[in-house]
Amino acid sequence: MKFAIFGAGGVGGYLGARLADAGHEVHLIARGSHLAALQTDGLRVESVAGDTTVDLPATEDPADVGACDYVLLCTKAHDVEAAAADLHPLLGENTAVVSFQNGVDSEHWIADEVGADHVVGGVAYIFSTIKEPGVVEHTGGPARFVYGELDGEKTPRIEALHDAMSECDGVDAVLADDISVELWRKFTFICAQAGMTATTRLPIGEIRETDASWEMFHDILTEVATVARAEGVDLPEGLVDEWLDFAQGLAPEMYSSLHYDLTHGKPMELDALNGAVVRHAEDVGVDVPMNEAVTAILSPWAERNDR
Repeated sequence: MKFAIFGAGGVGGYLGARLADAGHEVHLIARGSHLAALQTDGLRVESVAGDTTVDLPATEDPADVGACDYVLLCTKAHDVEAAAADLHPLLGENTAVVSFQNGVDSEHWIADEVGADHVVGGVAYIFSTIKEPGVVEHTGGPARFVYGELDGEKTPRIEALHDAMSECDGVDAVLADDISVELWRKFTFICAQAGMTATTRLPIGEIRETDASWEMFHDILTEVATVARAEGVDLPEGLVDEWLDFAQGLAPEMYSSLHYDLTHGKPMELDALNGAVVRHAEDVGVDVPMNEAVTAILSPWAERNDR
């Protein structure tokens, strides 16, 4: 099958290489020095699940690629709306656009641009980044990719995608029964992990060791889960405890991508994370004071980094 990877960074580059190794036609869409390296030297993945190097067509112009069976949209959340406007050359009648971002709004933003019939929800659990131009480094995480039609239907295209993903070495492929549950499940944890490491400027180990901060971590989890249930998302009752146990097992020096972006002057995903919790909470009449606090503390930094 023909895949376009829109945003061939840590997540997209990893998936593109694995799909290419499984025999699929893969086109990379990237920009800047990373694109230049992809065009001259190919894509190298350095992974705890096994290294690989692939030589794939790479461009910054989707019109060079044409219609695909699947578009894996792997940009940062704050780039989704701009990216969605550039998707049209990649779309055939039955093309699926699979969104792999942090947050719970990307699928709706993409649907507003290209139509809901093209959109498939996705969740990525992987620690990977661009190590240097042309090189993606996968340092850990389960490399689990979860996806599903927004209405939960098991369509031929989602089953074919599942077959393709399942064939890839180094990929734990999961076809979700209800992708909205999976989106909010991850979102609940990311808002706490990202929000707390960024606001305190400290790793998870020191947050765990400070009672007030650990309680705030717990409260952020609880607030997000409460908003999800108020929107009709059937999250498991034990989700908060599940994520607390998971966070207890993380390496004490672990931060988050939001903290990295904050401290390196890069655009931040705050509006797609804790800021989104505040917006969704207003819509369903739920109080989320801890998420409001995180948003208020980090908003000046997000605005500064955008400038």
